[in-house]
This record gives sequence, C-alpha cells and structure tokens, in this order.
Amino acid sequence: MCGITGMVHLEQDLRQQELLLRKMQRTLQRRGPDQEGIFLSPQCAMAHTRLAVIDVEKGRQPMEVTAGGETYTIVYNGELYNTAELRTQLEQEGTVFQTHCDTEVLLQSYVHWGPRCVEQCNGIFAFAVWEHSARRLFLARDRIGVKPLFYAEIPNGFVFGSEIKALLQHPDVPHEIDKTGIAELLLMGPGRTAGGGVFRTIREVKPAHCGYYMQGQLHLHPYWELHAAEHTENFADTAAHVRELVTDAVRRQMISDVPIGTFLSGGLDSSLLSSLANQVMQEQGRELHTFSVDYRDNDRYFQKSHFQPTSDPTYIRAMERYLGCRHHWTVLDTPALAEALYAAVDARDLPGMVDVDSSLLLFCREIRQEVTVALSGECADELFGGYPWYRDADIRRINGFPWAQSTAYRTQFLLPEIAAEIDAQAYVQSAYARTVAAAEQLPDDSPLESRMREMMKLNLDWFMQTLLDRKDRMSMYNALEVRVPFCDYRIAEYLYNVPWEYKDWNGYEKGLLRTAMQDVLPPEVLWRKKSPYPKTHNPSYLQTVSEMLRHVVADPLSPVLQIVRKEMLERLLESEESVQWYGQLMTRPQIMAYFVQMNYWLEKYQVKVVL
Repeated sequence: MCGITGMVHLEQDLRQQELLLRKMQRTLQRRGPDQEGIFLSPQCAMAHTRLAVIDVEKGRQPMEVTAGGETYTIVYNGELYNTAELRTQLEQEGTVFQTHCDTEVLLQSYVHWGPRCVEQCNGIFAFAVWEHSARRLFLARDRIGVKPLFYAEIPNGFVFGSEIKALLQHPDVPHEIDKTGIAELLLMGPGRTAGGGVFRTIREVKPAHCGYYMQGQLHLHPYWELHAAEHTENFADTAAHVRELVTDAVRRQMISDVPIGTFLSGGLDSSLLSSLANQVMQEQGRELHTFSVDYRDNDRYFQKSHFQPTSDPTYIRAMERYLGCRHHWTVLDTPALAEALYAAVDARDLPGMVDVDSSLLLFCREIRQEVTVALSGECADELFGGYPWYRDADIRRINGFPWAQSTAYRTQFLLPEIAAEIDAQAYVQSAYARTVAAAEQLPDDSPLESRMREMMKLNLDWFMQTLLDRKDRMSMYNALEVRVPFCDYRIAEYLYNVPWEYKDWNGYEKGLLRTAMQDVLPPEVLWRKKSPYPKTHNPSYLQTVSEMLRHVVADPLSPVLQIVRKEMLERLLESEESVQWYGQLMTRPQIMAYFVQMNYWLEKYQVKVVL
C-alpha cells in the first residue's frame, strides 16, 4: 500500500523534472511513510512512497526489469491476493524472481502478458509501467475501484497520481472548477461521477480500466464488467457457493508480513469478517486484534429509528466474548470530531461525508497504533442488497438515485447566476439514466430482477465508490492499509446473477449471506437488523457545526459565497427542516458540516471558479 505519482514530459530538463517530482512525492508521504524512491529519464519521471507490508526489505519501488530488449519500470499501489498462483504460473514459463513481493509478480506479469495481465489479477491496485524503448506509459486500476488513480493531460505531457493533491503540485494543472465541478459538489457530492476529478482538468482512471499514454495521446478502455447470465444453482448450492467465495476472499486477504486486525461494529458484515479472520489467526497460533468506535454520551442520547433500531456496543461486546480476541475501543468526542472535518478534506482533497469521514480518520489513527493492516466489511450491502432502498418497494421504484432524492433542495443553494448555467435535474437524471442503461439484462428477467440488476449497478458505480474513496483516503492518511474482502470481484460477478428471492431469503435483509455463514456468529449478531456506520447522537455536535457555519456566513470574504446563496445557509442554520442529503447519515448537522468543509476546501486548495 503506497502512493504513486509521475509525469510524461516531452520537453523538460532532468533537474527541473526531479524538483517537481519530489514536490509531488511529498504530498503522498502519509500514504507511504516507510520508504520512498524515484525514477528519472528524459521522457518520464515516476515517484513512490511505500507502506511496507510484504517483503519489507526487497519490495522497494520504482522497480525495474529488462526482458526481450525492453526495460520496464513500475510504480504500484495495492495488493495482489493471487500472488502465489501468478508466481507459480510465471515460474513454470521461465520467469526467475529476485524478491517475494507482489510488485515483482505484477511487473513480470505485465512483461509476460502485456495489458492483459490485469485480467489475471485478483487484488486492489493502481499502477503505472513505463516502457523505456517504446516510450509509452501503461496505466491500470482494479476492477472494483478500491485503489485510486487520477491524471491530467497537460501541454506537452501527462501527469498522474494516487491523489489529486499530487497533481495540483504541477504548474500546468490549474486549481479551477467550472460549472461541471460545481454540479458535482452541489448536486452529486459527496458522490462523484466516475472518471471525473471535480477540478476542471483532472480526470480519474475509472475502475476496471487500463490503457496507454504515448505520443501525446491517452487511450483507456474497460477490461472487465458485470455480465448477465442465468443462475442455475438452487438455494442450498448458492449458499454454499457464497460461503466458499467469502471464506476464500478473507483467507487470501489475511496474508501480511506486518500486524493485522479487523474493524468490528457489531453488525453482520464486520462481525462475519472478524470471525473468519479469527479462525485464520487461531490456525496460525496468533491473536486477532479487533477495533470498535463509539461516541461520548451516545448511550445517553441514542434514539432508535427506522434506519438504526439498535445501538452497537451490546453487539460488539457479544462478539468480543464470542471471539476471545484482543479488543480495542476508541471513543470520540465532539471537539475532535468537528476539528477533524478539516483534516478529512486534506485527506480526500474534496468535501466529503463530513463526520462520517472525520470519525473514520480519527478511528484509523488509533488503529494504526496497533496494526498496519485491517479488514473492513464495506460493500456487502451493495452486493447482497442490504440497504433499505433495495428492500422497500416504494423506494426501489423511485426514478433516480435512491440515496439522494434531494436535487430540488440542493439546487436552492446555488447562486442564481450559477443555477442558470446548470440544468440540475437533467444533470442528475442523465447520470442516473446512463448507469441503469449499462446494467446488462437477460431477455426473460422479471421486472423485479431487472430492477435489482439496475440497483446493483447503481450501488457499485456510485454509492459504493463514495464509501471506497472514504475508506482509502481516511485510512491511508494514517498509513493504515484497509482491505475489503467483499470487494473481491468474483463475489460481485456471482451475485449479479443471484435472484432476489435468494438474496432476501425468508424476507431477511441479506438472508442469503446470513444463512450461508450461520455457524460462524452468535445468533443475536447473525440475525441483528442492519445498522448504519455509527455516528454521534450528541446534540453538542449540532451546536458545534452550527457555530462553525455561522463564522463562515458572517465573513463576506468566505469563498463558499462565490457559489452558494448566503440566505440559504442562514435558513439552514435557523430552520429545523431535515433533508436526507446523501443516505441516512447526512441530514441537517451533516449538511452544515458539508458547507463548512466546502468553504475550507475552496480556501485551502486556492480554488478558482471559472464559468
């Protein structure tokens, strides 16, 4: 797990190139504090910051090999979970390895198979390979999009990096947003259209895409997508298949040469992964570390709701007893949570999921004191249909993103002159329509199954990407590698074709997953109703973010007022109206915090608005 950055320049001397490259590299040091390295040539420069997890001594990057008259140099961020199989296959075909790290396996895979190497890889990755003689740069990103990769095409060249902040160090990448960027912030945020980077000239390699930059041209193409196929297994066989896939994903992702642990919220997904990880650790004679977060006085202020009927600590303690693991609690209070809203922007390079981000950032900081790698239960709800918008027939029928039915409300915040430049409903609706149109169907799919394919595609391409952005940036800001076993692409491929009747077995949310894994959890956790990521219920948080926003509104020079109507911010402060901005975790306090973050971001990143 690392940070990567680099550039292809047609005209620049090496000294200037090195100085600029090192500035870009420094922005990524939090992602990789253990080692750093650079590669320089007249046409290409690449830099790496490393968080050492596998083969700590020999896995340094950039890494270089020469074969068949060509020299290849790689910078790579990620982890391959089928390293052993690929290594064996390559050795059988004559490859001799110098290290035990997956970086060399990936590089040799590229040497051997070229661009099709990505089709062989099971893992989370973003990487670049420079071919010296051919003078071309290959870029690739993992199928699900767990690891980030941004780029910008500039005059006479090309710049790329793990995070937007690295690209912004380059003088030819302007700190500008236009009406598209504003639409992303106000209409889509904290979500983001795949392929975009909000800044005017910054783009993103989409998940499951790869391609070349050469002779001044970039050509990217998809190498994987979900395909519709008939599901022929009965429920018992389907449950067995799910059990096999999930168990194998966890076992593969437990490989590490450094301490490893798990997130444990007391919900089904994290509890399940913790139980499976504990089995692996016990086989190895090791003790599993598990980690939970809570908020000061949450037990006092918690109020059950449709989305969160029960609080977490009771179930966390049940799992702690069940596993017999070494458990760690982190308790967050309002002042730290609010202050970390700013660090969360620094980590994401954009306004984000506010306290959902800042709490995770603080939580990861504490986890990093004990382990370097942690497993997390993200993405099970997207694949197994756990969210309310899958299961509630009325919500499911809504035409539009089910977690953000707030376009009309959001539009009211735009300054009139900007709103006149953006057709808000059309912007959001076209993004929605493109996504559902890309959900591959079978001719004999029922209306329900057809809609469920659309729902899964919407969740994978949008909601899940927001959560994966959050998890990567908040964890890597603290040099913590977080792995997400449910993001194994084999699970996504399989579940795309599993009928809804099976996923919702016996009317239980994620009934298929619960049934498949029913012997690895205590009953009270196995059958617990879904509860979202824990957030503070302390009224002091609303008071604090209200005061932060009042300071923004009171300053006529606040940069957010270049975009947003002051009177709408004042209404937000005074009214008790509560609108779901983005899922059930972003309502009035979080909307306030979002505008606080946006103001900070515009100022910190010196963003210029160009219309």
